[in-house]
Amino acid sequence: MARKTRSGGDSPTPTQPDVSKPSSTNGSDNDASKAPTASSSPLAPDAIHIASTEQRFPVVGIGASAGGLAAFESFFSAIPVDTETGMAFVLVQHLAPDHKSILTDLVKRYTCMQVSEAEDGMAIEPDHAYIIPPNMDMALFKGVLHLLEPSAPHGLRLPIDFFFRSLAQDQHERAICVVLSGTGSDGTLGARAIKGEGGLVMVQAPNTATYDGMPRSVIATGLNDFVLAPAEMPAQLMAYVNHAFGKRTPTVAASGSTEDALTKICILLRDTTGHDFSQYKQSTLVRRIDRRIALHQLDRQGDYLRYLQQDPEEIEALFRDLLIGVTNFFRDPEAFAALQRDVIPRLFSDKPAGTPVRVWVCGCSTGEEAYSIAILLQEHLETLKKTYRVQVFATDVDARAIEQARSGLYPASIAADVSPERLARYFSQNADGEGYRIQKVVRDLLVFSEQDLIKDPPFSRLDLISCRNLLIYLNSDLQKRLIPLFHYALNAQGVLFLGNSESIGESLTLFNPLDRKWKIYLRREQVVGLPSTSLGQFLPAASTARTTPPTAPAQEWRKSKPDLRGLTEQALLDHYDPVALLIGGRGEILYIVGRTDAYFKLPTGDADMNVLTMAREGLARPLTTALHRAVAAKEVIEIPNVRVEIDDTVTRVNLTVRPLPPQSPDDTPPDLYLLVFEPTPAADPTSHPDAVAPDEGAASASSNARITKLERELQAKEEYLQSTLEEMETANEELKSTNEEMQSVNEELQSTNEELETSKEELQSVNEELATVNVELQTKVADLSRANNDMNNLLAGTGVATLFVDHQLRITRYTPTATQLIKLIQSDIGRSVGDIVSNLVNYTHFIEDVETVLKTLVPHEQEVQTQEGAWYLMRIGPYRTLDNVIEGAVITFADISGSRRSEDALRVAHHFAETLLDAVPTPLIVLNEDLCLMSANQAFYSYFQIARTDIQGQSLFALIDRHWNTPALRQLLSEVQSTGIGVEGHVVEHEIPGLGRRSIELNVSRLDPGEKQPGTVLIAFADVTERTARPITDPSEPPGSDHEQPRE
Repeated sequence: MARKTRSGGDSPTPTQPDVSKPSSTNGSDNDASKAPTASSSPLAPDAIHIASTEQRFPVVGIGASAGGLAAFESFFSAIPVDTETGMAFVLVQHLAPDHKSILTDLVKRYTCMQVSEAEDGMAIEPDHAYIIPPNMDMALFKGVLHLLEPSAPHGLRLPIDFFFRSLAQDQHERAICVVLSGTGSDGTLGARAIKGEGGLVMVQAPNTATYDGMPRSVIATGLNDFVLAPAEMPAQLMAYVNHAFGKRTPTVAASGSTEDALTKICILLRDTTGHDFSQYKQSTLVRRIDRRIALHQLDRQGDYLRYLQQDPEEIEALFRDLLIGVTNFFRDPEAFAALQRDVIPRLFSDKPAGTPVRVWVCGCSTGEEAYSIAILLQEHLETLKKTYRVQVFATDVDARAIEQARSGLYPASIAADVSPERLARYFSQNADGEGYRIQKVVRDLLVFSEQDLIKDPPFSRLDLISCRNLLIYLNSDLQKRLIPLFHYALNAQGVLFLGNSESIGESLTLFNPLDRKWKIYLRREQVVGLPSTSLGQFLPAASTARTTPPTAPAQEWRKSKPDLRGLTEQALLDHYDPVALLIGGRGEILYIVGRTDAYFKLPTGDADMNVLTMAREGLARPLTTALHRAVAAKEVIEIPNVRVEIDDTVTRVNLTVRPLPPQSPDDTPPDLYLLVFEPTPAADPTSHPDAVAPDEGAASASSNARITKLERELQAKEEYLQSTLEEMETANEELKSTNEEMQSVNEELQSTNEELETSKEELQSVNEELATVNVELQTKVADLSRANNDMNNLLAGTGVATLFVDHQLRITRYTPTATQLIKLIQSDIGRSVGDIVSNLVNYTHFIEDVETVLKTLVPHEQEVQTQEGAWYLMRIGPYRTLDNVIEGAVITFADISGSRRSEDALRVAHHFAETLLDAVPTPLIVLNEDLCLMSANQAFYSYFQIARTDIQGQSLFALIDRHWNTPALRQLLSEVQSTGIGVEGHVVEHEIPGLGRRSIELNVSRLDPGEKQPGTVLIAFADVTERTARPITDPSEPPGSDHEQPRE
């Protein structure tokens, strides 16, 4: 079963700081080299995992962009009031980096749970919501939120993916992601990471989203577990969480019924999909099945088995869950850097040009890793002068993943994993700007195919095998089978590239570690052959003797038996000394046999090993013709009697161009050609004129003349041809120059296009942020409108005239009732209040009072009157903003005309009462609830010889040297105050100045019966000395004496 699902110990991407928890600590799933002992349960790792997370709670990451505020409102409004969800919620939205967000305040309106803007180092708690602040990336590590400065350019930031990935690595199966409204594809890669860790993926239904780009991007990958409207999500979330992490106990013991159900589930999977999962690690298999059980709210594996039998579509869904591929471009960047530095160059170092370089990527999932390796190979190819046939075989058991990999289409969020340089060189952006497609130069290197690593035969003659994060999901027996299989498939010095949490286990004799940290291994040879002997000195260098690497059997034969064919060929070459060259399809010289200086010369300047550039005069033209014909026809081309000039000496050769055949009938013919030069034995007649026999006579002379004439004509034609060729070469140079200029222009246009694409991405990001800000501002405007309406209705309802002025006393606002005091019209807004005619009388220092309040910030109150006679209580106070900034003053006028009339009436009544009392000859006093003097008539002051100013407000018991301070009188007055029942005829004796000792009768009554307790009291004094038969006594004697008695 060839498939990766998640990585152990992933490093962060280049644009993301390392805040993730290494997955290698997550149970035994990340230790591919350790097999369970015979005594341990195969499900024991799950039991440990569940025990370690018993006290943890699910964390819900909610990602949104444009249109997210409405979705947030629907989501949180649907959570029942006073319901404990048991989950923490973390909201990540695309926010403008330089704009203060009000998202926290908005979310608080829709939920009763505590809502906070996230702070660095803040530990998350259940039933809390945390909001990402603007211009920050946020990650979760060990249950604590960490804020980081964004390192990616503004238009390439992917805060949702960033947080979702950290959430997956930190919370594993307790990670839940919700993708709401937004444009682009942010959140897709993060959702893949959460699904790979066994978490839940929930997506907003596109028809309910204001912008459906983000939800559709996740749905297109098939990662979603639920597609719902935001208002339906909380109920489904709580049902899933209660079932998955509530009272239901996950399968942690391999009981007989559980083991039987698990076996039958594997049988159903094999019969339906054709793939056997029985050799998966059982803990991983059980955890994925438990997740599906929780999704359908079942209780046991037996129930789920029956559900599978009734619903074949669920078998396919379980199959997809088991094969969730968590992968991305250049995953573990340092590992790929080690591969680029230490492995890729050695794949080409000992290979002749034109030979294949074969790579196998097992469990390629959706192709990101395979394309990453292909990009590294292409980058190295571009640095070489030789050409090679690179083949990358990428296989996976999931047909849907292979189809996606073949398309080479990926979301725009891959920009977080791929450097801008590689993104520009090896990817092209889609017309809609929603994703990237791999360039043809890289796509042509790969062959994708569906393959089951367990049952299908492997590839062979491989130089590199990448099998990362697949072995960790297979049991130890299968691992022990696969490592030797990789050894068999690799060439000598082949390389095996594993995941960070994987190893070769017990197969230490098959591989040597090339990089222990990043799990790169070099194939070892197990077969010991004969040692090398001195025969090697007769053979050509190994790097030029073969065009393809030998297979393992050939390597073993060469070590055990001398190369007789090589010895024979070398002996023939030494004896006959032929002149030949092996060249590539572009004319580059690859191998030289014999002395070639008669036909080729080294050029001056930069070294150029092109055969046409090095050809001597007279050889270039026929050689060009022969090569063109040989390449086009793929057949042997012979050109006899070619004339070559060497230092004014003319020689002639027969030229043969021979395409090399393939090494086997199944192989593709190599793009290689053998040039053979055979000198002709004939000599030039003109170079030996004395060799003509004397008996040939005139015929010989005539023949020589004819030959001379023909040679002159031939020389003239050759000169003409040479001139023509030079003109053609000049034109060709001009065309080359024009072509170079066009290429330069094309590169500039491409650069401009890349800049435009970058600008488009930035504008799209800014547009999303502006859309979010616009919605926030609309909400704020609506709030302000409601607040303004409330204030207007409040001011109108109270009827209080209000005037607002700024620091310069310019009118900024007023209520309609203010026009009754100050003659205001709408156009007076902005004018100084001192320029407006006032309706107030006898109040000329209004401006001075306002200025004083603005300077001292001490409110001022004063009663003022209008020309119509209405009275108002004017209050002047400073105008404070929410930030406690003084921006002017507010003046209010409360109508107190009614209270003024009441006061006047009360004053008249009081004067009438005082006049009436003064007319009564009997001394009278009125005491308040504290028995202090409120009022007394003139008769009282005259009788007792007391001045009004001496006793006003004093206690009765303090008057006249405290002679009234007796317990009996105190008790009497207290009873009258509390009961409201008056007392008459209470007689006391008192020393009256000028009159001597007198008997005084007190008649006491309460003035406000039935009201507050205690009440006011009226006391009337009468001199009854003449009617009293008893002698006068001192009223200061102890209470209860015979000197104080009530009237009979």
